[in-house]
Amino acid sequence: MSEIRPEDHGKLLSVGEVAQRSGVAVSALHFYERKGLIESVRNSGNQRRYKRDVLRRVAIIKVAQRVGIPLTEIAEAFSTLPRGRTPDVADWEKMSSIWHDDLNERIQALIALRDQLTGCIGCGCLSIASCPLRNYMDRLSDSGPGAHFPPLR
Repeated sequence: MSEIRPEDHGKLLSVGEVAQRSGVAVSALHFYERKGLIESVRNSGNQRRYKRDVLRRVAIIKVAQRVGIPLTEIAEAFSTLPRGRTPDVADWEKMSSIWHDDLNERIQALIALRDQLTGCIGCGCLSIASCPLRNYMDRLSDSGPGAHFPPLR
């Protein structure tokens, strides 16, 4: 958090104003700030104040989260943006293109799961030993039922 410059006084928003305008809870804004996704400055009473560009950043966070982008990846994308300016259309295009391939991979994985589920509904066994959904990639299943731990070295 940095200090408030005199020329910024009339342009800054309180945490409540950001919450109201963005539709995001105050606690979420504090969380985003702890994660380094947004930043605030402090006034003389030690209250958080946000530059107006935080509204665009919060909008990007919410859209990215809605399509399943983890906060760590959002933070990585934000780290490529210039500090002190509102993200623009070109910034959004750059970030969204980075996430595009990942989203396509996840979509394909979900389609495969959906198709497996359809087969599972037809089978109905839900066997812990052989069901590909219930026992996905279980390497220790050949050891028999119950909990198994790999040998210590």
